[in-house]
Amino acid sequence: MKQSVYILACMAFACMFNSCGGNKFISSSGLHSAHFQQKVDGEKTCLYRIYNKNGVEACITNYGARVVSLMVPDRNGKMEDVVCGFSDINSYTSQSQNYGATVGRYIGRILHARYTMNGKEYHLQANHADGHTAHGGNPNFGARMWKARQTSPSSVTLTYLSPDGENGFPGNLHIELTYTVTEDDALDISYKATTDKPTVLNLCNHSFFNISGNLNSSVENQTMWVDADYFTPYDSKKCVTGEFWPVESTPLNFKQPHAIGEHINDNYGQLHVVNGYDHAWALNHPGDDTRPAAWIYDEKSGRKMEIYTTEPAVHIYTGNGLKGKVEGKNGIYYPFRGAVCFETCHFQDSPNNPQFPSTALAPGEIFQSHTMYKFVIEK
Repeated sequence: MKQSVYILACMAFACMFNSCGGNKFISSSGLHSAHFQQKVDGEKTCLYRIYNKNGVEACITNYGARVVSLMVPDRNGKMEDVVCGFSDINSYTSQSQNYGATVGRYIGRILHARYTMNGKEYHLQANHADGHTAHGGNPNFGARMWKARQTSPSSVTLTYLSPDGENGFPGNLHIELTYTVTEDDALDISYKATTDKPTVLNLCNHSFFNISGNLNSSVENQTMWVDADYFTPYDSKKCVTGEFWPVESTPLNFKQPHAIGEHINDNYGQLHVVNGYDHAWALNHPGDDTRPAAWIYDEKSGRKMEIYTTEPAVHIYTGNGLKGKVEGKNGIYYPFRGAVCFETCHFQDSPNNPQFPSTALAPGEIFQSHTMYKFVIEK
């Protein structure tokens, strides 16, 4: 039955004018596409719905190339939204946050808002209180207007041209990003980018996941595994030191699966700096997206989300800054540690740390990156 509905939907899609005006809908998560239509910087914001024959559905907006909702089944087949966000575009545009956003040019910090490449020093926008560049400056790509093109029910492609000098970064950077809901219930994210001047690039999706489907609950009881022997530590001001520390004998050791909350409040300096987990784990198999880099499991729902990536690191953030003051979808105020982000990326401040994998992109090169969040059911 689901497959028949899917085929009919594909036929209808082929006949439909694919634009905001011709694609009005209410998603299975309850989002109204009409609530995502306004103008930002003279361009129209839209909501796009992508889905597979199993009923897995993601909603994407071209404002910040954001994931707004992601509906996946539990062990009983119940479909629930597993990402935090908002029910209308105004809630995204009126406040500074990165729910579901594509963050760039450089997610994380570049210390002192400068770096040197090919003998030339570049000065970036210092949008952090301590004089650093955070998440590529303000606004970052998560608050820019992207152009979107949907050519199938399961996939949407977004593009953005970041002009030379935007927030201090050199080069006209052209980015192409494709979201796909795959047949095996994964949200697949593929990036491509080119530049006309040497630059640095560290793109990432910043979705806040709570795979329990209860966005009003903590993730601390969920079980996590990370395929990493090392992480990058901070100093007392949350600046990376450039070192790699072993996870062994620390609360950041998830080589054997255990609950997120088991050691998150331990008396350990790295946890004190960020009030929980907010660190980059150096993956044991960088560049290999054929095996999971990490996974998280919710026993009550039976949902397990596996993370695959070509990136060298996964930055895991346990919602330590959520305070129950932000009203999201369905009137929920997202609680402390009510979500976890799996930010597949390079390391913070890589342009100033040659021991880290390079984030340089030169003219004539093609940046490519792939991440997949795959959902499976544990009976």
